[in-house]
Amino acid sequence: MKIRDRRIDSGKPFDWGRTSKDYAKYRDIYPDEFYRRIIDRGLCIKGQKVLDLATGTGVLPRNLYRFGAEWTGTDISPEQIAQAEILADAGGMKIHFQTVSAEDLQFPDESFDVITACQCFWYFDYEKVIPKLARLLKPDGKLVILFMSWLPFEDETAAGSESLVLKYNPKWSGAGETRHPINLPDIAYEYFTPEDSEVYDLNVPFTRDSWHGRMRACRGVGASLNDEELKKWEKEHKELLEQTVPEQFDVLHYAALAVLKKK
Repeated sequence: MKIRDRRIDSGKPFDWGRTSKDYAKYRDIYPDEFYRRIIDRGLCIKGQKVLDLATGTGVLPRNLYRFGAEWTGTDISPEQIAQAEILADAGGMKIHFQTVSAEDLQFPDESFDVITACQCFWYFDYEKVIPKLARLLKPDGKLVILFMSWLPFEDETAAGSESLVLKYNPKWSGAGETRHPINLPDIAYEYFTPEDSEVYDLNVPFTRDSWHGRMRACRGVGASLNDEELKKWEKEHKELLEQTVPEQFDVLHYAALAVLKKK
């Protein structure tokens, strides 16, 4: 499914279905600390029903499944959901997945204790989604927004890879990330009260292959380049990594978290 949003990549279309297999293999990269900061806040634990928006291949529910929450994951891409189901089944996890956009969710009112949005919040139509999320949450329910990104101005590997993405996709708006708290739209304050937030650094380990796969699975590469462009990018990126990094290395990232309580 091609997605076109004038707020993202200057409206250049992208399709997560084109990169779902890479996404499943290479984007399950969040360190344990990323998950611990969620669980330590009493979120996504046993006794709670949790909805994960834009779940992709189910990275968040699969990694937090062991803490006992009852999970539902939704995503606009059927290919992403197909991979999520394969991985969950392989792990013996009972997670309900559904192909649906955040704007079109149809669950009953007050269905969930927690709603999570990891690496996806900026894709939503806030005027439609925010009131709906408030309706779907139980009284005092929590909306948890999560993000993690490499830091290209501080990490040479990230900078080099990012520059190569921009060579082939100059409209990609995912470049140039710096540390900042989660940005909330004005409408969020009408339905939610900000309760907690945090920004912190993470060193994420990679091999040449896993970093190459991580970059290929990003929106600016695998989800949007045509076959010829992708082939050229892959060749150049592999050569870049062979010349600049050892077989194993870390990439500096930062993570941000915001917890909002339903009014």
